[in-house]
Amino acid sequence: MTEQGARRGHEDQWWRQLYGEGERTDGPAYGGPRDTGPSDAPDTLDERVHSALRALGPPRAGRPDQAAGRAPRTPYPPPPARSVPPARLPAPGPPTDAPGHCPEPVALPAADPDTLDALVPDTELDGAAYGTLTLRAASLRGAAARYQGEPRRDALLTARFGTGRDTLILVAVASCPPGTEGSRRAAREACGRIGAAVGRSCTRLADDIRTDRRDALRSGLQRLTGRGYGTLRGRATEPGAAPEDDTAALRCLLLPADPECRTRVFFGAGAGGLFRLRDGGWQDLEPGTTAAAPFLFRPATARAGDTLLLCSAGLAEPLREDAGYAARLAECWGAGPPGLDGFLTAARLRVQGHAKDRTAVGVWES
Repeated sequence: MTEQGARRGHEDQWWRQLYGEGERTDGPAYGGPRDTGPSDAPDTLDERVHSALRALGPPRAGRPDQAAGRAPRTPYPPPPARSVPPARLPAPGPPTDAPGHCPEPVALPAADPDTLDALVPDTELDGAAYGTLTLRAASLRGAAARYQGEPRRDALLTARFGTGRDTLILVAVASCPPGTEGSRRAAREACGRIGAAVGRSCTRLADDIRTDRRDALRSGLQRLTGRGYGTLRGRATEPGAAPEDDTAALRCLLLPADPECRTRVFFGAGAGGLFRLRDGGWQDLEPGTTAAAPFLFRPATARAGDTLLLCSAGLAEPLREDAGYAARLAECWGAGPPGLDGFLTAARLRVQGHAKDRTAVGVWES
């Protein structure tokens, strides 16, 4: 076969592939190209090339395969568009001031599968109303502990003992210095011990409070406190407790439910605070006392409109040191007893530089 004949045969083969000659693949039912209809143009090679170019549409600028005199390549459908997943932004890192500003929990404390009953929640909330008093109590993990995944070391106990006129409400707050092994468990144990002791002696205690036998109350409560506080002091002196850390603390309130008894008894040892909100301002009810005092005891006579506040060091420190914070807290709690959510909101008010656990017990008198 001559070279011209071979070239003509190759071009005829290309033509059949492009238009489907010899196979019924040119109709709509077969998915092929539609018949373009008859033409009066002469059947020459140049005319076939021009016809193919017209079928493919006008040439695009800059495409060499559509230049005059060059046969076009068989068209292929464009590749399917790939679904590109959105770029993953890096997870936000911890805020630079996390220990001072961590309004919500970040990390959970590590759990021991053999002592899951020792886990405590980030926040604890309680309340009650008896006679002329309304009680609100909240204990929450500090900003530093929330960020570092440390457990809440403040422990809170609210309990009611006795019946009728002898009904007593006990609120106990305990805490141990950070960094000591088992400090959280020791604080809970101290609350449990003082609670059990008060519960067994509730009738005698209620009578002593009602008859204002202060000397008997002081000696009896000091003896009860010594048993529970010894556990805390032992943990506070374990290796790893820095000298600048807070000392162990156990602070309690005894509240008679008898509406005719207005005496409220505070007792305990260690760091913290006892305040009274009266006439729009805070009064520190333990001036001159220190965390090193062996025993703290103070009965107080309540009057309508008073608010008594017992708190751990995490709340007492900003209340004593920051006048703006004290004013905000007085505004929140000065209009009568809030609901549980309102009490918690105020207890969570942030103060720059104070990131410890906070426990607050408020008693509103009517």
